[in-house]
Parts: sequence; structure tokens; C-alpha cells
Amino acid sequence: VQLQASGGGLVQPGGSLRLSCAASTSLSNINRMGWYRQAPGKERELVARFTSSDITNYADSVKGRFIISRDNAKNTLYLQMNSLEPEDTAVYYCYVNVRVFTYWGQGTLVTVSS
Repeated sequence: VQLQASGGGLVQPGGSLRLSCAASTSLSNINRMGWYRQAPGKERELVARFTSSDITNYADSVKGRFIISRDNAKNTLYLQMNSLEPEDTAVYYCYVNVRVFTYWGQGTLVTVSS
């Protein structure tokens, strides 16, 4: 499984971005997938995920601001990020779990700064 993340960039505080993660395989039969991020000097942390086809979890720091979604017809996972804060600056990685394996995208950089 190959994952291609995109959509990162520079945005001002309070702005929005939508990240995309295009998969090389169908997502229809994959339930567990999501996004992590890693800020400079910090450990990678979970941002949002699907734990089943329609159940989602979010980090407390992004609840109410970020929305994870999926389009199985396009084999794509999304992360809509609103009300961005400088603390959201990080490299964002998408992943999918297939059986016992975890596949990662290459990461996309999000910088929130005025």
C-alpha cells in the first residue's frame, strides 16, 4: 500500500487547510486509518483516526477544530483543519492499518505563522 499525502503549506493563525492522503489501494475494506503529526523537537502524536468505518477519535487539542473524513470512491483520506494555531505547526503523516501492517505516507508540512 502506498500513501501520498498533500495539502500542507503556510497559513496564518485562524486559517484553514485540508490535507489529503491518496491510497494506491481501495479503502473500502480498511477501517483503521488516520493522521499523526510531529512537531520539531517533539514526539509523533495522534491527531485523528477512524477506529472503524464510521467511528472517529480526536486528540483533545484538535477537537472541534479538525475533521477527519474519507472518500472510499476516491481512495482518499482527508483532514480538514480549521482555526489553526501556531501549535499545530508540524509534519502531518497519514497511515492505514491493513491486517497487522501499518503503512505511512511521506508527510506533509503544515506551518501556522503570521
